[in-house]
Amino acid sequence: MYGNIVNLKSACLSDPLQSRKMSGELPPNINIKEPRWDQSTFIGRAKHFFTVTDPRNILLTNEQLEAARKVVHDYRTTPAVLFWQWINQSFNAVVNYTNRSGDAPLTVNELGTAYVSATTGAVATALGLNALTKHVSPLIGRFVPFAAVAAANCINIPLMRQRELKVGIPVTDENGDRLGESANAAKQAITQVVVSRILMAAPGMAIPPFIMNTLEKKAFLKRFPWMSAPVQVGIVGFCLVFATPLCCALFPQKSSMSVTSLEAELQARIRETHPELRRVYFNKGL
Repeated sequence: MYGNIVNLKSACLSDPLQSRKMSGELPPNINIKEPRWDQSTFIGRAKHFFTVTDPRNILLTNEQLEAARKVVHDYRTTPAVLFWQWINQSFNAVVNYTNRSGDAPLTVNELGTAYVSATTGAVATALGLNALTKHVSPLIGRFVPFAAVAAANCINIPLMRQRELKVGIPVTDENGDRLGESANAAKQAITQVVVSRILMAAPGMAIPPFIMNTLEKKAFLKRFPWMSAPVQVGIVGFCLVFATPLCCALFPQKSSMSVTSLEAELQARIRETHPELRRVYFNKGL
């Protein structure tokens, strides 16, 4: 720990840019328990030991060492990861609720239960999968967050729209005349939304790992490692510009299903009133 602290503090003293990075702009792929330079090369090892044995370290005050120790201790702590996962899943829960299908109102208790179950389940799943990054190769580890996002979507969306699965969503004929409510239609609608959300995240979380894995071996990012985070954010943003509209368009907003796929009771009612009808339509949500 002391070696990490001295290494960190001396880096801050010798490099203002490094100081800014250490103070809050660190990209998430930095391992502060390892030396800053490539230890497979002589130059990298020399830089490391020049830093560790820097005589200026003895001039550091207790306050400076404590401040450096706090930076090491606070970097990506479990409570911080938990908090930001909760913020992320809370935002997702709001998006999933406001873009649901159907018009049945939710009571405060139902909404609260849906929110707590959705965020808790999604956060626990995401944290559990993200913990796997410590036990796999760096390249494989880059894909674990995508698995966490996919799993969280599979939990958050159905739980925030669980009332639809219980009471159904409105189904209509091709002219928009309401025929009843169907839970089977809700299952299809939610499945389509989950698939589109997962595919929406896929380009931004599957393509950048390959690109970054290549770029980080190049001289540019080795010389300017602080550019890693902005480059990655830019690549993800570029992917989302195209992935979001394209994946929203995968399924028709006014989705449909065969009458024979509906609940038996609803099928019988439709056959009585609309014997010629073969398909029903419904809003799948987003």
